[in-house]
Amino acid sequence: MIAIIDYGVGNLFSLESSFAKIGEEVTVTSDEKIIRSADRIILPGVGAFGDAAAKLKDSGLGEVLKSEAEKGKPVMGICLGMQLLFEKGYEYGEHEGLGLIPGSVKPISDVVPAGLKIPHMGWNALIFRGEQHPLFKYTKPGDCVYFVHSFHATDCEESVLAVAEYGAMLTAAVARGNVMGCQFHPEKSGDVGLAILKAFCEL
Repeated sequence: MIAIIDYGVGNLFSLESSFAKIGEEVTVTSDEKIIRSADRIILPGVGAFGDAAAKLKDSGLGEVLKSEAEKGKPVMGICLGMQLLFEKGYEYGEHEGLGLIPGSVKPISDVVPAGLKIPHMGWNALIFRGEQHPLFKYTKPGDCVYFVHSFHATDCEESVLAVAEYGAMLTAAVARGNVMGCQFHPEKSGDVGLAILKAFCEL
């Protein structure tokens, strides 16, 4: 069973529907016992880093997620959920993340050319870095996925699995051991996204 953590800032229905399409049992929950009993965990997220980080901390679910990740359970963060896996986020100030992956989250406006629309919104091709990770075993270089974001993960070169070009090379996916993250939305990325979720379920 896959637990999708419900802490008030996720696109939960689309994710739940996507896992149903690939025949996977999923539970959207804020119950610590259910999260701990799950085989895999998804951390979704939309909105601001600081607000989401505070909700995770105040609910106690951040510590639950960290302890399960440290036991070796597969964890995947999506969009803001991926960003929260890092040590710090710089959105309206400096905020502590979960610290499961070294690095920080900063505005893409620092690196993309002036004139490009922010947020970065739309379909972009995946460009893989190094040996292709099992999360992408059903994915080909150049397959397109759907992004909506104004911030990106940086200072995390050792963890980068894939990037996407938007005036600069922006981090698209990361992994550190059993902890993974996608800046894009697999649940909004058609068959390519479903294939990535399927691969996650097989880890």
